[in-house]
Amino acid sequence: MRASPAFQVVLDRFGVWRALVRLATLMGAGVMAAWLVSQPPSMPAVVRAGLLIAAFALLLLGASAARVPPVSVRWDGQGWHLGPPESAGQEPESGDLRVVLDLGPWMLLRFEPAESTGRVRATWLPAQRRGLEPQWHALRCAVYSPRPQPGSDAAADF
Repeated sequence: MRASPAFQVVLDRFGVWRALVRLATLMGAGVMAAWLVSQPPSMPAVVRAGLLIAAFALLLLGASAARVPPVSVRWDGQGWHLGPPESAGQEPESGDLRVVLDLGPWMLLRFEPAESTGRVRATWLPAQRRGLEPQWHALRCAVYSPRPQPGSDAAADF
């Protein structure tokens, strides 16, 4: 089986991701509000204060998760590269990109940097077909293509 040909795309549309994060945040806040309303008025003030702190933390987490900067992602036939959009074609970080969740027109990808880059945290990349229609099929082929074995020539694999 052959590896996918070289491919590069800028991921800069995150409407579905932001909608999902907002929905999850609102659902969490709704559950907390429903629980608070269902409690007797004699509930200790410490519990009420803890719930307010948890609600505030939930809102901060939701706002943080919804904020995703645009990135350039490139497959060169041997490995994946990630960088800011202005570095398209010369992305500084190399590593591995895996599909974590695939819903057809939307995917959640995880970029694991190579040990040599010095970065230790993975980058989560939501990708949606809307805005990438001409490149969507090529992206899906690239993320699902077999990875060449270390030291092998990807062009020689059939």
